[in-house]
Amino acid sequence: MTSLAGRTTTEPELETLLAAAAEAGAELAGLAPDRRAEALRRVADAVDSAAGELVPLASKETNLPMTPRLVAELGRATFQLRLLAEAVAEGGYLEVTLDSPDPDWPAGGRADMRRLLWPVGPVLNFAASNFPFAFSVAGGDTAAALAAGCPVVVKANPGHPELSALTASTVSVALADAGLPAGSFAVVYGEETGRAALLDTRIKAGAFTGSTAVGRTLFDLASSRPEPIPFYAEMGSVNPVFVTESAAASREAEIADGYLGSYTLGMGQFCTKPGLLFVPERAAESITARLVTALSERAAARLLNDRIAAGYQRVHSALAGHPAMSVLHAGTDSAEGPAPALLGTTAADLLAHHDELTAECFGPTSVLVRYSSTDELLACARSFPGELTATVHGEGDDEPAARLVAELSTRVGRVLWNGWPTGVAVTYAMQHGGPYPATTAPLHTSVGTTSLRRFLRPVAYQNMPQHLLPEVLRDGNPFGVPRRLDGVLTPPR
Repeated sequence: MTSLAGRTTTEPELETLLAAAAEAGAELAGLAPDRRAEALRRVADAVDSAAGELVPLASKETNLPMTPRLVAELGRATFQLRLLAEAVAEGGYLEVTLDSPDPDWPAGGRADMRRLLWPVGPVLNFAASNFPFAFSVAGGDTAAALAAGCPVVVKANPGHPELSALTASTVSVALADAGLPAGSFAVVYGEETGRAALLDTRIKAGAFTGSTAVGRTLFDLASSRPEPIPFYAEMGSVNPVFVTESAAASREAEIADGYLGSYTLGMGQFCTKPGLLFVPERAAESITARLVTALSERAAARLLNDRIAAGYQRVHSALAGHPAMSVLHAGTDSAEGPAPALLGTTAADLLAHHDELTAECFGPTSVLVRYSSTDELLACARSFPGELTATVHGEGDDEPAARLVAELSTRVGRVLWNGWPTGVAVTYAMQHGGPYPATTAPLHTSVGTTSLRRFLRPVAYQNMPQHLLPEVLRDGNPFGVPRRLDGVLTPPR
């Protein structure tokens, strides 16, 4: 195979792909839900069938282990495709609403009004580096946009270009076999290509998973267009964990072990890694001792790539060298990569130097924060502007825990009780998002069945003849989807 490292899609190539995506938009949007669902299932089957080639290639390019990590991640990606297919086939995501004409309706009568959610058009998806299957070429954003009925152009991540090409070929063949129009899916390469595509008027929405700096740059670019478009960026998060006095007293060892396992999982390269653990002063010494003992047995390992490794070392050095931070365990780095590290500070110092001490360190470093009172702990909780997750460890009717949950619910997308944030299940109720700076769109999720809502917009038709309506809005419910008729929800046929 010819190496794709450093490849950039040419301007003529990009023009051809964007023209095809724009042309495919109307046909793809009008497909019956069951046709689109079948296409998603075919992609899932094709990716599963190609696992023997895809998984070793992913391991080669990302330094991630084939088992259990990459095998499980590929399974997660194909499960997500099938779950979204189920949601599409059911049809409730369309939010079909029909109002019958009523001249006596208050406020001036009512016309025949029919409303649904309609695909926005071609979507540009910037693939992530840390999940080469679940958040990359055939990952969640691609699956959600296709499920919604939008053509997808994926800007491949430079961290795994060969895998991106092989995955793209697998997806393209499956979609063609399913009868989707040419132009429904494509992959492009190169940073400047991604910028050019984002500025092109044929792209109607963008999605991204990665750092705050890059996500905000792309968001600003999407907003700078003469016709601004929605840009759904999932960005930085330190996912703080708060341990109450009562929880520390009853489950100190369990909490320490769970924390260590969570923040070192995948060498700390998860967007939901707990970057800070808040513990009461009286328990800090014993929790630290347990963590340091366990960390002394953890070996150094490679990070995803040289760029990620350099970024990790830069942020880790800044945190470890801050006057308000102490190094609790440094570990021994090797030529392979860094060893897991633990830093420490106080709640008072964190509040005084919040921005510096809460910088996201993408890799195997976390910070243990000692607090002296419930009021101080709550002040720390209030200091976070926006996170993907926050976790509370409490006991029973623990009053400080209840106050923490209430406070954190205004600041994060997912609040956990007595658990750990790593591991984002693909479910109907999952919320993977949060207020800025965790994301640029806190109203939405990038994981779960409602993730496709990002790529839909409401359209209403007033007094429209039947033959001009989208099929799903016509009398008789031809696609058999759930519909709200004159305010009453009717189940699918």
